[in-house]
Amino acid sequence: MTYSLHPEAAAELEDAFEFYRKQGGIGLARAFLAEFERVAVQLVANPGFGTPTNGDRRSFPLRRFPYSLIYRSTGTDIVILVVGHQHRRPGYWAGRN
Repeated sequence: MTYSLHPEAAAELEDAFEFYRKQGGIGLARAFLAEFERVAVQLVANPGFGTPTNGDRRSFPLRRFPYSLIYRSTGTDIVILVVGHQHRRPGYWAGRN
């Protein structure tokens, strides 16, 4: 099993990385990416870890950073639909598949 990113989730990940790079430096931005990767790998190994949300989607928070991954399992991989800030525009991603 592997993971893939929805195109909008990839853009959100890049935006968050740039935010942390500009606000806290490259070290903080790399720490954000490392935490994202840690969670993504954990979800690949254990797709049922996240909290159920809508339909077949689940949510799992990052540590240290106020972001959650919204994802679904296809049976052969994990599709990360959202890399979303926990306090901005809740539910904006509801239409993503």
